[in-house]
Amino acid sequence: MNTRRYLVTGMGVAALGLIALPGLTLEQPRPRRAADDDSYFPNARLLTHEGKEVRFYDDLIRGKVVAINMMYLSCSGRCPTATANLLRVQKMLGERVGRDVFMYSITLQPELDRPQQLKAFVERHRVGPGWLFLTGEPYDIERLRLSLGFYDVNPEVDANLANHSGMVRIGNDVYQRWTMAPALAEPEQILSTINHVDSRAVHTA
Repeated sequence: MNTRRYLVTGMGVAALGLIALPGLTLEQPRPRRAADDDSYFPNARLLTHEGKEVRFYDDLIRGKVVAINMMYLSCSGRCPTATANLLRVQKMLGERVGRDVFMYSITLQPELDRPQQLKAFVERHRVGPGWLFLTGEPYDIERLRLSLGFYDVNPEVDANLANHSGMVRIGNDVYQRWTMAPALAEPEQILSTINHVDSRAVHTA
């Protein structure tokens, strides 16, 4: 992911790499109007680890609270720790996952990580419902990477895929509240960031 020194959201929200915690003021929520239907996200065609075709904005983002990271199956650096952290976050969210909060992992190597490989990964790590692993055409994945802010302004740093796997993009589409949290942070910190953008947040374990 882009370094914490640079956080370009692509959504008009300059968080400057800060982690959303209770007491940190983000932009004021602004309910979406009908005129807001043209999203700042590409409505790219993707495939889930179950082989189902979805549209990124229409099916995965619209009206939802989401936590999104980027990864790839051959990653041996940050990805395993990030996955372990997010598995703990999923467990802490409990029944909220797939109902109030939706988790997505998008591969950075779509030409290698196809639905069959992603499904095997999901089964191996015992990922529960409400967390989709996604692949698609390389062009669409690249557009999503840039629109989500998973990039660095330094071309040499940006060329290293491992640099894009260290953050989680967290947002509430209804109120257009978006921020980030380090994927390598304590799971409690990631959960706190999710709760910060989720107006329906309730007490969780």
